Amino acid sequence: MIPPLLGFALVIGVWALVAMKSADFPGPAKTWDAAVVLFSDPFYSNGPNDQGIGWNILSSLKRVAVGFGVAALVGIPLGFVIGRFAFMSRMLAPLISILRPVSPLAWLPIGLMVFKAADPASTWTIFICSIWPMILNTAQGVQRVPQDYLNVARVLKLSEFKIITKILFPSVLPYMLTGIRLSIGTAWLVIVAAEMLTGGVGIGFWVWDEWNNLKVEHIIIAIFVIGVVGLLLEQCLLLIARRFSYGNH
Repeated sequence: MIPPLLGFALVIGVWALVAMKSADFPGPAKTWDAAVVLFSDPFYSNGPNDQGIGWNILSSLKRVAVGFGVAALVGIPLGFVIGRFAFMSRMLAPLISILRPVSPLAWLPIGLMVFKAADPASTWTIFICSIWPMILNTAQGVQRVPQDYLNVARVLKLSEFKIITKILFPSVLPYMLTGIRLSIGTAWLVIVAAEMLTGGVGIGFWVWDEWNNLKVEHIIIAIFVIGVVGLLLEQCLLLIARRFSYGNH
């Protein structure tokens, strides 16, 4: 426990020094007092533009869950197809190579144009940023399945469905979970930026709104909250990945 505590102490010390040099930058004590007030009633609601931080976090998580879920439904099967069939891999690889490096926020105007609303446009952005790691990791896992397994399946004349469910899926699962873990981290990063641009209820919009109100201590609190929620999401997926890791059996 000592090294992590020293790391946090170092950050707080530097933070306090910066606050001493700047009258506008809140120090640890002032931020702590603001956090106590903020989390004493995190689920208050005084209208659509004045809600507690708890509602804003839940709204962001909802958008992430929907976009991430749709990306998994599309990306994982597509990864199996690309990894299983060389023709599909050659056909789709150039498209993925072109589209994958595009910033997710560049897709946001397309979502606003198509859906005519901020909420589905943000979800669309999450879908786009989440799908690539799932496709690529799943395809890589399929391609690394030993050829001997597939030869045995061919000798036994197994159907394609049984090859996928009995041979490919168990072998690919660790790769697939790695793609899911990478996707959820990216999705949580992107939703904050997307909500800053689209507005509404969400942790990203809340940060921007607090900046407009010149409540810098609330922005610092939001940074910590975003980090903690992202860490919890990643740790949950790591636990699932370890549960299905062959090294633990």
